[in-house]
Amino acid sequence: MEATECLMSRRSCRSFSPEMPPRKVIERVCEIGTYAPTGHGKQSPLIVAVTNRELRDRLSRMNAEVWHSLSPRRPAEGFDPFYGAPVVLLVLADPEITTHLEDGCSVITTLLNAAQACGLASCWVHRARQEFESPEGKEILRQLGIDERYVGIDHVALGFPAGPMPRTLPRKPDYVRWAE
Repeated sequence: MEATECLMSRRSCRSFSPEMPPRKVIERVCEIGTYAPTGHGKQSPLIVAVTNRELRDRLSRMNAEVWHSLSPRRPAEGFDPFYGAPVVLLVLADPEITTHLEDGCSVITTLLNAAQACGLASCWVHRARQEFESPEGKEILRQLGIDERYVGIDHVALGFPAGPMPRTLPRKPDYVRWAE
């Protein structure tokens, strides 16, 4: 897919097929994510490709609990914040690097576009920070062999769409302003 077409046609998917994408495709998306720009080239983020159903469902439960605690607009009981995606790419970052938040967001954006280029659907899912501030989140990091000082940036839900993707909406007229 041409780069500009890829960038302009990517949309968030909120209904995924349960079919697991081929591992080679997931690896390619993650590899591309490692080429995201990071402050001073320090590469503060980590990408954790979660394909284990038990861990994926645990993260979904934790994420929904955070959503329930933060939002007056609560999702329905049993709602999956990952929209049924079989893969969750968790992005963590080293908070000792001053640009860790920006670096993590850069990686997430690159992963979203890489998914589109590789024929997969994706959705940026928030609340990883709160998940990994919790004792349960710290325990997951320990189980994964990741230093518990790492902070959650966010997730990318990844997979095949369960139906048609949303159409591209027109851009707002004042999106770009010039200071000449």
